[in-house]
Amino acid sequence: MKFRPLHDRVVVKRVDSETKTSGGIIIPDTATEKPQQGEVVAVGPGTRDEAGKLVPIDLKKGDKVLFGKWSGTEVKIDGQELLIMKESDVMGVLEK
Repeated sequence: MKFRPLHDRVVVKRVDSETKTSGGIIIPDTATEKPQQGEVVAVGPGTRDEAGKLVPIDLKKGDKVLFGKWSGTEVKIDGQELLIMKESDVMGVLEK
C-alpha cells in the first residue's frame, strides 16, 4: 500500500536505537527510550499561503531528521511502524 501525506505533513521511519552501551552492556527493549531521529519516507506537497500560493516543504525523501520526543502520530502501514508529523515538528536535518 502506498501512502501520500497531505499538505505540510511528512512520514518518518525511526532509526533503530543502540541496544548495547560502549562498555558492552546489552540494554533490553523495555529500558530503552524511543529514538528521536529518523529517515523521511514521504513528503506532502506543502501548505498554501494566504494568497493561495503553494509553499513547498524543505524536507525531501531520504533526509535524516531530528524531532521532538512526543512529535507525530504513530501508525503501522504494511507492518512498518511510522510517524506522521507536520514539518514544523521536525527540529532539523542531520548532515555529514
